[in-house]
Amino acid sequence: MPGPFPGMDPWLENRWGDVHTSLTTYARDQLQPQLPDGLQALVEEYIAVQFDDEWQPRKPDVRVVEESAGESETAATAVLADISEELVIKLDADPRIERNVHIVDNTSDARVVTSIEFLSPWNKGTTDGRDSFRRKQRELLEGGVNLVEIDLIVGGGWAMSAPEWAVPAAYRYPYRVCVRRADDLLRVVCYKAPLQERLPVIRIPLRPDDADVRLDVQKLIDTAWQSGGYDRLTHTRFPLPPLNDEDAEWIRARLREYRRA
Repeated sequence: MPGPFPGMDPWLENRWGDVHTSLTTYARDQLQPQLPDGLQALVEEYIAVQFDDEWQPRKPDVRVVEESAGESETAATAVLADISEELVIKLDADPRIERNVHIVDNTSDARVVTSIEFLSPWNKGTTDGRDSFRRKQRELLEGGVNLVEIDLIVGGGWAMSAPEWAVPAAYRYPYRVCVRRADDLLRVVCYKAPLQERLPVIRIPLRPDDADVRLDVQKLIDTAWQSGGYDRLTHTRFPLPPLNDEDAEWIRARLREYRRA
């Protein structure tokens, strides 16, 4: 049975450890058959970030790796359909970006191409958490890795790599999805993720010569909701995350309909 909401169920924040694990696994499964030769999607494996001669571990949620440094054996001819509306934001040049960081898989020499990050309360809830996550973002981008950020958590402060002031209000409430390409760091692609609508289908960038692939964020949530047994969720045991009055009233109406069905 589908959940009561067309998009994100806000109560899933209260079970985010389980939901987060599910989202990363289902994202890998959704992307895997779309990837061209030489690329593989992997979940929660440490990668190494090199600062001069010092290696430091970093753990992305989902990463796409290239098995060898050579070109793909097949040309990228994929055609994307049903991609959600995109907003492209141009950023000012950031003088803090450094160019001496290299990200590799220290166990198999695989090069990380794309990192998909599902934000969590521990990324957003404290200043230390946000600072740590921002360091990770900078290291990935400076190391030539495409960065996809999906924030389905209402609570906590702004932790996206795109500055909050640059993102229009309609693209940062209550959920946020942004994509930054390693070869164009001054451009951010944002997708709307309102509470009352379906979550977006987004582009996932790969190597420069590869066609983008697609990730259906709503499908990830739907699968996590059904596979995780959240049809048993009463929507009363845990508090609702802070939302505006319009969304809160809409939620109450949706739940009344759902319980009558």
